Formats: sequence, C-alpha cells, structure tokens
Amino acid sequence: MIFGKYINKYYLKNAPILILGLAALILVDYFQLFIPELYRMVINGMNGDPVLVNGQAAVFDMEFLLDQVCRPMIITIIVMVVGRFLWRVCFFGSAIRVVTDLRTCMFAHSKELSQEYYQDNKVGNLMSLYTNDLDTVQECFGDGILMFCDALFLGLLAVIKMWRMNHFLTGLSMIPMAFLMAAGTTLGKYLMKKWEERQAAFSELSDFAQENYSGLAVIKHSSKRRKS
Repeated sequence: MIFGKYINKYYLKNAPILILGLAALILVDYFQLFIPELYRMVINGMNGDPVLVNGQAAVFDMEFLLDQVCRPMIITIIVMVVGRFLWRVCFFGSAIRVVTDLRTCMFAHSKELSQEYYQDNKVGNLMSLYTNDLDTVQECFGDGILMFCDALFLGLLAVIKMWRMNHFLTGLSMIPMAFLMAAGTTLGKYLMKKWEERQAAFSELSDFAQENYSGLAVIKHSSKRRKS
C-alpha cells in the first residue's frame, strides 16, 4: 500500500468500492481454507482411515462423497470465482481511477507553471513522473492493497485454523515465517533503493532522448536554410 499527502484522500473517495472488494477478498480467503479439509476427508477415506464429520465418524461411500465433498467443493469454486472477479474489479478499477485523476491534476498544474520552471527543471524528470512514477502508484494502490490485505487475512485465518488442529506444529511453522519476514523486510529496503536508481536513470534517459530529438529538429531546420 501507499500513503501520502496527495494519495490519502483517494482511500476515502473510493471507500465504498474498496470495502466491497475487501469483503469479497475476505470471503474468498475464508472459503478456500475449506479445500484442504475436503482433501483430507478424501485421502483418509481412500486409505481406509476414519472420516470425521463434525467430530463423528462417517461411512466413506458415494453418497458421502457427493454430499460432503463434491457439493461443498462446487460451492467453494463458485464463491472463489465470483469473489476474485469482484475484488479485481474493485481494487484494480479504483487504482486506474486514482491514477487517471492524479494525471489530470498533474497536467492541469503543469499548464500553470512558469516558463522559468521548465528551463530550470529537466523535461526527462517530468516525463518520468507522468509515466513510471504514476504506473508505480497504480501498482501500489491496486496490487499493494490486494497483497497486504490478502496476506493479513489469509495468514490470520490459516494460523487460527492450524492452531485449532495442533498447537505444537503451528508453533514450529512460525519459526521459518519469522525468517521470511526478516528477509522480506531487508530485501524490500534494497529494492526500494534500486527503484529510486531506476527512476533516476529513466529520467536521465528521457532527458537525453528529448535533447537529441530537439537537436535533430534544429539541425534539419538549419540544413534547409542553407539549401535555400
């Protein structure tokens, strides 16, 4: 996710759509945790182990397979398909609207700037703001909200379900998760520095290309005057 002076207002502006997408995301995360339980019943039944339904042993036959496995699986698939389509429309659609509004505001502000501003600031830097920087804002607003909320809710629901099954194994599984969080934090800081370097390089490249194309126009105009 991304926060800032000029971006925070869009969370409130798109709050109803974001809440709808968040509700669809949580619903998908909740239902997809049923899939391992359905697999467990099928594997236990095929291996001849007791199959438990609400704490009671059940006979693993075709009727059980249709009622307790196939029907819940179909319902889960339908909910996941509809929910994923819904949160994609809500999150990514909001991201596109936010970037469109930001680009419109930036362009309107650019028209009000003085000529001295464009003489002191490179055009390549402005081109970088209008292209790469806004694309990054779109990714952070769309994919950032999705990945943050999905990791938060799905991870929390998974840990709760794991804790109910076995406390000891859940505790062991948290050990590599701690290392992953530390590695992700360190890698994130490194990638942020690389992203800043990439933006600076793109700004210089855009400015270099703009100066060269302007130079070509001047050379071409001068050659025409000499011929005439």
